[in-house]
Amino acid sequence: MRNYSRVSPQFWMGKTGKALRKHGVEAQMVALYLMTGPHANMLGFYYVPKTYIAYETGLGVEGALKGLAGCIEAEFCHYDQDSEVVWVIEMARFQVSDQLNGKDPRIKGVQNAYDSLPDNPYLASFFDMYAKPFCMASRRGAEAPLTSPSKPLASQEQEQEQKQEQEQEQEHEQAQAQEQTLVGHSDVSPEAGAVKTIFEYWQKTMATPNAQLDESRWKIIKAALKLYEPRQLCDAILGCSKSDFHMARGEFLGRQKYNGVGLIFRDADHIDKFVELASKQATGPETIEQRNNRILAELMGGDARTDANVIDIDMEEVNDAG
Repeated sequence: MRNYSRVSPQFWMGKTGKALRKHGVEAQMVALYLMTGPHANMLGFYYVPKTYIAYETGLGVEGALKGLAGCIEAEFCHYDQDSEVVWVIEMARFQVSDQLNGKDPRIKGVQNAYDSLPDNPYLASFFDMYAKPFCMASRRGAEAPLTSPSKPLASQEQEQEQKQEQEQEQEHEQAQAQEQTLVGHSDVSPEAGAVKTIFEYWQKTMATPNAQLDESRWKIIKAALKLYEPRQLCDAILGCSKSDFHMARGEFLGRQKYNGVGLIFRDADHIDKFVELASKQATGPETIEQRNNRILAELMGGDARTDANVIDIDMEEVNDAG
């Protein structure tokens, strides 16, 4: 069990706690999540996509964004959109110590955790704040220029401005072209937001960041939302990710994965089974009887399988796997 994620009673009465209170319960919930959530580390400096915050707090996308904005305005944390990294500014001081001395093993732990962070705009600021109390030796992040760059000539400025305008115009055209390939990009209804949240959760869970929310996937998720709550559909995605068979892990390593949106949400039976998988605890290695029954069921296409962690796959599902 980790020995950080401690929350002092003073959190609610201190300056930051009072500032968070002004921004509503969403800000307070997100602040607590950022200190105690499953992705947090002792530095309070880590990767956490907004979709994780929305799902794991139960606030939904709108509530999570509102809460995160409140945390930033209250100067509780910084959040970088590009790297999806959060820095809870004072968390390291409360979770590690005000000062580390001598051969404290946490000195090395802090430096290692810092070195393993993805690139983001706050690396240099974190080092400048904690280098002395934590005896940190290696600094990351761009150095601020010691002198101002020389001012370009008027003709150079004009060329730079024209180049920037052209680049911005190209980026805008590319973004529009990409949006036109997606369905519902102009839809701001709560249902559309739920579809996008569920798809983003699937992208993160299945490690498929380049997958696109095309018309087929949009319709599949939208149809599933008529029968299930967004949380249940996210649980189904999580359940699929726990199945060695569907994720091609373990003895199934090297085989095709069956973890597509079309398969997970194919019908109520599949959704229910995957939701059940999400709630199961690890039960140990597969027994000989379970293995024999599973292999027999795969060969015969019957119901002899007793292993609840494997769901029957037919050729039609293989076609839906993406």
